[in-house]
Amino acid sequence: MAPEILLDYRPLWAVLISLVAAVLILITGERPNLRESWTILAAFGKVAIVFSMLPLVLSGQVLEIAPIHVAKGISLQLRVDTAGMLFAALASALWVVTSFYSIGYMRGHHEKNQTGYFAAFAVCLSATMGIAFAANLLTFFVFYEILTIATYPLVIHARNDEAIKSGRKYLAYTLIAGQLFLIGIVWTYLIVGNGDFQAGGFLSLNHASVGALQTIFVLMIIGTAVKAGVMPLHGWLPAAMVAPTPVSALLHAVAVVKAGAFGILRVIGYVFGPELLSQIGVATVLAWVAAFTIIVSSLIAMKQDNLKRRLAFSTVGQLSYVVLGVSLLTPLGFLGGMYHIIAHAFMKITLFFCAGAINVTTHETEISRMKGIGKRMPITMAAFTIASFGIAGFPFIVGFISKWNLALGALQAGKGLYVAVLIGSAMLSTAYLVPVGYMAFFKTSDKFTKFGEASNMMLIPIIITATLSLVLGVLPNFGANFYDLAVMSAQSIVKSIQLVGGGW
Repeated sequence: MAPEILLDYRPLWAVLISLVAAVLILITGERPNLRESWTILAAFGKVAIVFSMLPLVLSGQVLEIAPIHVAKGISLQLRVDTAGMLFAALASALWVVTSFYSIGYMRGHHEKNQTGYFAAFAVCLSATMGIAFAANLLTFFVFYEILTIATYPLVIHARNDEAIKSGRKYLAYTLIAGQLFLIGIVWTYLIVGNGDFQAGGFLSLNHASVGALQTIFVLMIIGTAVKAGVMPLHGWLPAAMVAPTPVSALLHAVAVVKAGAFGILRVIGYVFGPELLSQIGVATVLAWVAAFTIIVSSLIAMKQDNLKRRLAFSTVGQLSYVVLGVSLLTPLGFLGGMYHIIAHAFMKITLFFCAGAINVTTHETEISRMKGIGKRMPITMAAFTIASFGIAGFPFIVGFISKWNLALGALQAGKGLYVAVLIGSAMLSTAYLVPVGYMAFFKTSDKFTKFGEASNMMLIPIIITATLSLVLGVLPNFGANFYDLAVMSAQSIVKSIQLVGGGW
């Protein structure tokens, strides 16, 4: 049965509220308290708007606003389905904690250009909502490129030579890939007449030859895989670690790389669909690229002494879990991939929050210099250790749920070798993250002899995200029904599989 579609303007308000806040932040830039108040108010307003739509989406309804017609067959439109709600609920919720953390970090670091920082951050969240709620390829692309441009000032925040160089690299990767994405979109509109997302896909062999469809797929995947950090398109991501830590959290957990992973989900599940991809044989290639990225990025991460760079290469691998899951074209593969967007976000934002707290409090950035830091910052390092175990896939932490479903999805596809990849990655993740916590608590150093955590504006968000990583590992539907949304999305994409007795 087709879902009921309701006309509703809340998706538009969810996009606009932080855009309005960005303008107010710029106007009141000389008054820091007021400027930061707009950030907090917009964050709470956005999460309230998004979560007010959640009950309707969980009941099987779809919310949309009337389209803005650009030309025949071309329109800009917002629509809220289960996949979009999954991403929007995640991003809006994490923006609240990131906003408080950002204020603490910027004050603690005495950063310059704070007005531009908070304004650009707000625009990024507007773009993220637009990506989540885009009803078609064109709308998705518009907000996708807005996100690229809005992130650039954040990457070059320091305005030094290294930051400018990293910013140029970021733009070169993302803008070039974006143009390839646009070619694929235009081609799709030419052969179909529209680009409206449809669960299970709207393209078929009736629209074009196998070669043409394969080419369109490659163009779209390059356009989205760059932001997701899939190798060999990942070079901008470690370079962007020159940005302030809250920006790194934005890049890795809230918006940019998640937008790339979400884009791959839309292309596979809502443009091509499992049936067509099985026929043209390109999903298997993407799955192998993802598997390669998972292992190689983990090996590179082990060699990084700079904590943020180690976390960056961890993200490169962890986001390819999502790519691998949806490339399996199985119900549990889609479920695991979509829930890993959630799992990785909570765990990785915790790790980056901890890295920023360490930097602000001790000015340390290199792992080799953090021996015994747990004595000074026990709460921060406990949170770091929890998230590290979660990234490795330990039970009772949120990462286990997504990775368990990914492994089952691989078996469902009859591809047990991918299970070996997941196990190998878990062992490598343990090797490059867990020792940081071990060094913090079980090694000694004369540098860290007394207690001294970061400010509460930074510490409380760390505690919240680390706690949620544990809670969601036991109660995966806690708060926003993320697991149910992932199940409903996977069901809608792979329509031939029915949910029976609460399991697949």
